[in-house]
Amino acid sequence: MRLLENLVAQINSSMAKLKVAGTWGGILEVELENWTLNMLRDEVAKRSGLDPESIKLIFAGKILKDDGDATLTLSQLGIKENSKILSSRQAAPEEGKSIMAEEERARRLSRVKAAATALSKRHADGSLPIQDYNIELEDQGGHKVQFGTETDQSAAMMGLMLHTKAKSLIEIEMYSDAVEVLAMAEESFLLCDPKILELVDNLPMMEIDIVWCYFLLRDIKCLSDAGVRLVRARKGLERAHGKDLSRVRLLQAGQSPEMAIYLRLELLEGVVAYHTGQNDKALNALKSAHAKFLQLQIPDETLSLVMGMGFQEKDAKRALRLNNQDIASSVDFLIEERAKKAQKREQDLQRQSEILEQKKYGVTPMKKAVDMQMLERLVSIGYARELAAESLRRNENDIQKALDILTDPKVNSTIQAYIESRKRKRQEQLVGISVAELVSMGFERGKATSALEAGGSREDIIQRLLSASVANPGTTTTSVINATSSTNNVGAESSGFGGGAEQDSEMKDETTDDIANRASTSSDGMEEERDSEIEDEIADEIARVDALSAYDINLDKEIEAINEYLAMLDASQESC
Repeated sequence: MRLLENLVAQINSSMAKLKVAGTWGGILEVELENWTLNMLRDEVAKRSGLDPESIKLIFAGKILKDDGDATLTLSQLGIKENSKILSSRQAAPEEGKSIMAEEERARRLSRVKAAATALSKRHADGSLPIQDYNIELEDQGGHKVQFGTETDQSAAMMGLMLHTKAKSLIEIEMYSDAVEVLAMAEESFLLCDPKILELVDNLPMMEIDIVWCYFLLRDIKCLSDAGVRLVRARKGLERAHGKDLSRVRLLQAGQSPEMAIYLRLELLEGVVAYHTGQNDKALNALKSAHAKFLQLQIPDETLSLVMGMGFQEKDAKRALRLNNQDIASSVDFLIEERAKKAQKREQDLQRQSEILEQKKYGVTPMKKAVDMQMLERLVSIGYARELAAESLRRNENDIQKALDILTDPKVNSTIQAYIESRKRKRQEQLVGISVAELVSMGFERGKATSALEAGGSREDIIQRLLSASVANPGTTTTSVINATSSTNNVGAESSGFGGGAEQDSEMKDETTDDIANRASTSSDGMEEERDSEIEDEIADEIARVDALSAYDINLDKEIEAINEYLAMLDASQESC
């Protein structure tokens, strides 16, 4: 009996549950150490009613492949307990081209995920961002949002970026790609604290977008998954918007931005109900969606009046929809939106300026940027800006530790010497000549340092020193003699770059590292790893949207589908 119990326990412990979505949705129990990719594909295909060759499995944003080794287990492929697997049906191959095209598509999707990961990390965890982007979380009112912990913030930001990318793919009718990117976005959002997600409507709206893609792909195999997602979407919207939309009305000052979203939701609920034989439910949902469509129609005369006041058609339509076609309220809304956009542009420019300043100070030992709020606090109590920044940088932005070293005369003096040394080094790099090189030419060190600090080009600095030498002939002879005797000492002079005995051994090491860091972190260290093409693409797509863009739906495809399914319901009733 004991042996049997042990055997049952061993069998249970070796089983793992995978969450499968796509061509078939549900929980699949597998043995990670024994099952291979082919076994998993065969099982999903069997449950989907499809040929295994037509099934593509995606995990963590990548198409699962065994690279020719059919013995690799699911565990060896990185799949774990509760892993999410997306099952997608791929089109029939087209004579040699489809394999390469699929691989290229998979690579691009992998790049999209990697770029979104990199952007969210730099803009959420305190790392030094790229100054061309100002990516921050905002609520529907355009206010910046701190989304829980650093992990929550990064995950939410990544989810929003991927969701935005997916919407742009939907716009250009790349629905299969959009489903895969939406799956990545969902995976990111699910890393956030569930209590936070309950307060926002991003996740339920994403569920609707996934089902909308299923519908546009006309993939009837996703029907069961679609039904589950729509139930979650409706519950999520109710939590975020409140019963009878009370919360969203409060947040939007009585405006109605959400009607187009509910129209699409009811259309999709009607479609699922129709295909599962629930004709009465389908009819009610489709009629409700049709009524909302009529409410959202803007009379041409009303639209022309608002556009005649100098507003674009898209903006005018949005304002009229939000304000129940009231012209006065719509115009007030548009004027307020213009003011918000102007303020946002100013804030973006200010933030870019801050990022440039942060780059000048370098990063902390943990690769974080200097905290500008902490810096302003130190400056406000009288400390020089660069001195305060360097103190924060060395102490991981711990303001108390920074104050401790600022109030220590010896350490304060050492940091100031380091800052002056750093300035001189930067100037040397800028003009292409160093104090050591000027000394090797025969100029006195003190005068060479002063000439370099005065600025100008290499030629300007040398000419300034020569002019001073001509004005003082006694110095000229000495300089010429020194030029001969100093030539062999350039390397030794260069390595110290004027720090001398003012710096202890710890400072010397830090200075060398910091200057290399400041010279290369933002370009050699960071930008080399950037996928600039995809990051720029994502940033451009984010720049084109705002807090209300999610509610801007064209509705042309929706009304076609509503009419199509209402006609099919009429036909089925007549046949009865």
